Amino acid sequence: MEWGMANRMAQLIQPDGHALFLPVDHGYFQGPTRKLEEPRKTIEPLLPYADAIFITRGVLRSSVDPDNTKPIILRVSGGTSMVGKDLANEGITPSMEEAIRLNASAVGISIFVGTDYEKESLLNLSKLVDEGERYGIPVMAVTAVGKELEKRDARYLALSSRIAAELGARVVKTYWCEDFGKVTRGCPVPVIMAGGPQVDTELKIFEFVYDGMQKGAIGVNLGRNIWQSDFPVAMIKAIRAIVHQNTTPKEAQELFGSEKERKLKKS
Repeated sequence: MEWGMANRMAQLIQPDGHALFLPVDHGYFQGPTRKLEEPRKTIEPLLPYADAIFITRGVLRSSVDPDNTKPIILRVSGGTSMVGKDLANEGITPSMEEAIRLNASAVGISIFVGTDYEKESLLNLSKLVDEGERYGIPVMAVTAVGKELEKRDARYLALSSRIAAELGARVVKTYWCEDFGKVTRGCPVPVIMAGGPQVDTELKIFEFVYDGMQKGAIGVNLGRNIWQSDFPVAMIKAIRAIVHQNTTPKEAQELFGSEKERKLKKS
């Protein structure tokens, strides 16, 4: 691995081999989604506890101060929206030169395996990998499912993740699912967990994060589970403890509770 590529990967993945990425890129297809209406207000209190931030160039320039030293994973696919015909019909948006101008440590792109735009999204990934390898910038592939949430099973996610790795992604972001070990075992590059199923308690989030870490994920890329919480700082601290300290779900719940109480006393 070239020095620049190795250095950028070391910025993203911490010395313990784990990572907590904070995604705030949702607006590129959802618009001002709940609790991300004003990105700066969402990002600033959470940034100290993230290992990297997954973000679009527009929000990076408008809502993150340039003296930020957290690594940037730049969202570079887009061109569709929730109200459009097909979320899978994405193209590459910022160029690799733009990523370099923004001092990105990595770039992220969605792939849509099994959709009408499977070929286009996979060729986009391949093209991006070629450019990333030329400049020493790792590519994170995101195994997107669009609106078809029923695709979040181990067989589909293992297929998508392996294809992404075969095409040269240095990191794969995919959803947690039952039998998650099948996904990580079949993927020869580091796997980062995106959000799992919709759950109604913090403990259930801690449980799927812990399960995924035990089954081979190197970390998480959780957004709404964190910043849509009523206590987002407490939430990211608890998840960080699972990722970096191997804290159990029960211990994470206790940490969340104590941080929540501290916040309530201050307010």
